Amino acid sequence: MKKSILFITLATTMFLSGCKQKAEVVNLPRTAPTPEVVAAVDSFVHATQTRPEAPDSITLHSIMILKHGEVVLEKWFNGQTSETPHQMHSVSKTFTAVAVGLAINEKKLNLTDSVVKFFPDKLPAEQSENLKAMTVRDLLTMTCGHDEEPNNIRKDSIDWVQGFLSWPVKHKPGEYYLYNSVGTYMLAAILQKMTGEKLVDYLDTRLFQPLHINKPEWEESPQGINCGGWGLQLKTEDMAKLGQLFLQKGEWNGKQIVPAEWLKEMSSYQVPSAPSGTRFEDIEKAGLSKDNNEWVQGYGYQMWICRHNAFRADGFAGQYIMVFPDRDAVLVLTTMSSLYQPYIDLIWEYLLPVL
Repeated sequence: MKKSILFITLATTMFLSGCKQKAEVVNLPRTAPTPEVVAAVDSFVHATQTRPEAPDSITLHSIMILKHGEVVLEKWFNGQTSETPHQMHSVSKTFTAVAVGLAINEKKLNLTDSVVKFFPDKLPAEQSENLKAMTVRDLLTMTCGHDEEPNNIRKDSIDWVQGFLSWPVKHKPGEYYLYNSVGTYMLAAILQKMTGEKLVDYLDTRLFQPLHINKPEWEESPQGINCGGWGLQLKTEDMAKLGQLFLQKGEWNGKQIVPAEWLKEMSSYQVPSAPSGTRFEDIEKAGLSKDNNEWVQGYGYQMWICRHNAFRADGFAGQYIMVFPDRDAVLVLTTMSSLYQPYIDLIWEYLLPVL
């Protein structure tokens, strides 16, 4: 009889505990959109279908708008749903940079640490002074000194870390910007070595779980290291939560889960920037300026500075987490687009006024 009572008590406790967990708010709060927001989004969607230079150049997948911490509008398109994970491409980089900040806060590494010190067994026989001078901060700001991005090392037959360290470092690190996804992979490799965990596992307990994000899939290199600069898969609301975390200066449900100062550094101008695939000295030749191009506004730590006092995580083909501190707003879009600046121009024209 006593065993039965004990079993019932334990079962009841477990049931109530489960009910308590289910009662927790895991999604962002919602509120009804204003007619102005609905009209603006409808006009934006119509413009993406009728205004691009080439037909079918913008295929929308999702839009989510947050104001004052609440979702005021959410829409999915072309077979996507609220539960569909989306390939993040370079939005992955921003999550990697968050992990770097957490590891620095845990005294596992420093911004000024040289990259070569982490991989003494993978260094080339001869190391240039520029390679020796490259730091964690240089990886974060895309100023590691390469004249060409080392994409050729992304092969199954090559150790990616060893390939990166063997790539010529023509420029003095910290002084020459070149978009460099493999540099972000190196951050993931450093984090895995210094924490003993894969990047996705390290973030799971420190970021994903506190934000109520199910542990995502993240592509790996042949060496079993998360790619860092690409390959993360998240739902639209997962992306929105990161944007909201920036607005809340790293605080979530009354807990400081990411240092506020680190998020400020990530989202602040650190170095001058150039579009992916563009050499810095070719910006003027290409006719790009701060008046007409979103990729020359400056770069933080794995984040882009925007016009209109905003900043963004930015992924290939149009995945954006745009944060507007002055407006207490977040805009998230997932897209398959062959256009970039014309697409963002539509965002400024139709969506910015209602944020």
